[in-house]
Amino acid sequence: MCYAIPGVVTAIHGRQVVVNYFGESRQALCELPQVQPGDYVYAQGGYIIEKVAPDFARDMLETWNDLFRVLQERDSALSARPDPEPRDRPLQDILDKAGAGLTISREDLRYLLTLEEPERLERLYRTANAVRHLHHRNSCCVHGILELSNYCACDCLYCGLAARSTLTRRYRMTRDEILDAAREGIEGFGFKSLVLQSGEDPAFTPAFLAEIVAEIKRRHGVFICVSFGEVGLDGLDLLYAAGARALLMRFETSDAALYAALHPGDSLEARLSHLRHALKTGWLTVTGGLIGLPGQTVDSLADDILLAGELNAEMFSFGPVLASHRRHDLTPVSESQMLRALAAARLAAPPQAKILVTTAFETLSPQARERGLMAGASSVMLNITPLRYRADYAIYEGRAHATESIADQTRAVIQLLDRLGRAPSDLGVATSAPAQPSNFQ
Repeated sequence: MCYAIPGVVTAIHGRQVVVNYFGESRQALCELPQVQPGDYVYAQGGYIIEKVAPDFARDMLETWNDLFRVLQERDSALSARPDPEPRDRPLQDILDKAGAGLTISREDLRYLLTLEEPERLERLYRTANAVRHLHHRNSCCVHGILELSNYCACDCLYCGLAARSTLTRRYRMTRDEILDAAREGIEGFGFKSLVLQSGEDPAFTPAFLAEIVAEIKRRHGVFICVSFGEVGLDGLDLLYAAGARALLMRFETSDAALYAALHPGDSLEARLSHLRHALKTGWLTVTGGLIGLPGQTVDSLADDILLAGELNAEMFSFGPVLASHRRHDLTPVSESQMLRALAAARLAAPPQAKILVTTAFETLSPQARERGLMAGASSVMLNITPLRYRADYAIYEGRAHATESIADQTRAVIQLLDRLGRAPSDLGVATSAPAQPSNFQ
């Protein structure tokens, strides 16, 4: 089953292409030659990544047609906004503001991040899910992540891959192993969006990584996101020229002093310079922070969410700090703390931004994927790293899905998305959404 649905091109305006999916129009950038109105295409991350043979596309759309509408109806029913509670001010004012598409302030975020009562938290989650539905309908991005190396020159004090970690086995995939693993994910399991990740491995130069990206793009129609840490601004330019279009790089915390304390020899400004350069030069950015850092406050967490928005992130990635080989004294956050942060991020995020359910959250709670998707998230990642290496990418201990086959992971996520009414696709934000859908009236 493909993790994309073909659409038909209905109009072209320079590099901007309008693609129709079951009567809904979406916009995407096209870098492929000779795309014309009437062509069938795959789009991911707001980019046309591949032309599709008409007969194949029509067969797939016929298969999807009834199912897609069933999923839409199921998602609509599950994403209805909760009944207002006028006696509960100021929470209801914040939820109404979010429902009307108005800006969530720093004080609003602080208020949401301190909610405790289960009934009020449930209203927050349900409102965030309704806002997700408003902006993204029932699409849910399903990305494959491939972890190329667990070597890292950095010495972050909480990370299991840190240079001075007690991690016992290091690995570095060869060029052929990387290309074979990418092929298996793309051709064998239908992934149309691939995240390439590693520690800051000195042996993986930007030129080598760019050559890998270019070769994967040459062989396959796929959207590539890279996550190699701070490769330098020139390194980012090399990777972009090779065909990567998204950068996954968390700033981790917006508190410069806290960042410096946890990252010996590094600075928050250097991190942000990569993200700002990426944004300026056309990258889509995936960024966010860590929740539960020693010394983190409600104020700094609110600032983290706002900073992700200021960076115009295409996707917000917020995950819990978990115990690692490097550090065992961390107090884990709770599932409700994570859900509260994800829901608050959904209400504060720009409309186009997706909220990711991270593997770290899934490690913290076996219910994280489903509960996160029902609290405003619209993206998940499946691990396609070869099993012989996967457990050694031990950023934290007990990582979820470390021993699960790709087939088992895909089966589980498809079953979950079917139950929730989500389509495993990245259709982007509709070109024109109703000002007041039924669940916000």
